[in-house]
Amino acid sequence: MSAVRTERPTGRIAAIDVVRGVAILGTLGTNIWIFTHPSGPFSLFPDTTGVAGAVETGLRAVANGKFLALLTLLFGVGLELQYRSAVRRGMRWPGRYLWRAALLFVEGLLHYVLVFEYDVLMSYAVTSMLVAYLIGRSDRAQRSWMVMAGALHVLLVAGGTAGQLTNPWPQTNPSTALYTSGSWLDQVHARLTDWAQFRAEAMFILPMSVLLFLAGARLLRAGAFAADGQPLRNRLMAWGFGLGLPLNALTTAAGPGWALVDRYLVPPIVAIGLLGLVPTILFGLRGDPGPLHRGLTSVGRTALSCYVFQNLVASIVCYGWGFGLAARFDEFRPWWVFGLWAAICATFMVLATWWLRHFERGPLEAAWNWAYQRPFRDRS
Repeated sequence: MSAVRTERPTGRIAAIDVVRGVAILGTLGTNIWIFTHPSGPFSLFPDTTGVAGAVETGLRAVANGKFLALLTLLFGVGLELQYRSAVRRGMRWPGRYLWRAALLFVEGLLHYVLVFEYDVLMSYAVTSMLVAYLIGRSDRAQRSWMVMAGALHVLLVAGGTAGQLTNPWPQTNPSTALYTSGSWLDQVHARLTDWAQFRAEAMFILPMSVLLFLAGARLLRAGAFAADGQPLRNRLMAWGFGLGLPLNALTTAAGPGWALVDRYLVPPIVAIGLLGLVPTILFGLRGDPGPLHRGLTSVGRTALSCYVFQNLVASIVCYGWGFGLAARFDEFRPWWVFGLWAAICATFMVLATWWLRHFERGPLEAAWNWAYQRPFRDRS
């Protein structure tokens, strides 16, 4: 059995909050194209004609899959920190952590049903329940699980890609009034009745999530967020950007037939580079944190609230039961889409910073922590 091999200060690691903030706002950069399309989550393919189409294709490619993978790595980092805390306190593991994972699943379920079709929290909850039993095992055991999970993920992506190349998906977005004129309850009903379609990704990424959870935990142990961890971060950036970016350019240019590779196979490599880049920038800063630094830190500290509420705000702004801007501004894609993403990001950085001046936790974090602590208070 392996214990915590690299002892670090037990306080909050500031660089993790900033990277988490980048990942949360980056996931909105992926999801914003769904919210702003009149077909909503059925909008599989962008219009690639003309300058506007080329710009949208490029912007989608920048965000596609990278921040999902980065967020997954950070969940592994968080799991490792929870394990360390349990070891320090002499608590049984996974013990209470399974209750944390169950609450995360419930949160994801509510987010899926009430807000967003492509919620990722449910998948993370299931993954964390499995990885919780692996996090304290030997290095050899963890490497074996990483190899098995990675191999299964590659097989799934390869199989799906082979199917797509031989029997391509239709290159059109279904015409639907559900997201332009349908009510909120109509959309809730669609999420409940089209469960298999909307939850397919959450199940598909489970092997990848296991791999990245364990990778995130191991990178934390190796010192990826430590002041003296620059050699490791340099290697992460060399692999992530030196290999990942050229591959990503190739898969993006290869067309829709390589969509699974473009979203699920190459982005984790780029995410490794991002995990090395952001702390490198932070450790190079001098003086007091600027507004961007503070904003990203605040979003990272209120990540659950920002993730859920930014999707809720985008829904209200874009869908027909709200302001209906997706249909009204469709001719102005992609310019207004990028502007909306930037506006939502700036708003949540300001709101999160203000909130943390008055409260210790974000609103959903506070409710979630109450629910987590409640069963154990009387026993304590």
